Amino acid sequence: MSRRLLSSTFSAALMSAALLSLAACGGGAKDRPKADLAASKITTIGVNSYLWRASLDTLSFMPLVQTDSNGGVIVTDWYANPNSPNERMKLTVSILDQDLRADALRVAASRQVMQGGQWLDAPVQAATVQKLEEIILTKARDLRRMAIADS
Repeated sequence: MSRRLLSSTFSAALMSAALLSLAACGGGAKDRPKADLAASKITTIGVNSYLWRASLDTLSFMPLVQTDSNGGVIVTDWYANPNSPNERMKLTVSILDQDLRADALRVAASRQVMQGGQWLDAPVQAATVQKLEEIILTKARDLRRMAIADS
């Protein structure tokens, strides 16, 4: 056999083997469990879609300055609760992963209080940030449960 024919035959055999192995991996969607349809990585954005949606829902009462679904960042503008107009908060939510996990979410908060006609920085209680993270995580888990139930 000529070297060229041998090379061509080897390439064809290698290509066939690769295609057969890929075809065997498919398995078909009908073989997948229903829960797989709501897996945390099913997303058209760069981060976990349940965490993203839950974050937007949780912060919907605040004005948004920036949302980046690929980078997983949501930044709010200053928000003053009408019941305490001399205090305002600003939040940054970062979604760090495509998995629905507690450590894939980080909330940073800034707080200011009005004193002498000026806004001055004030400390944020750690419990406030922790509570916001818990609310977002709970909503994200609920969204995932609903997606699984619907599939």
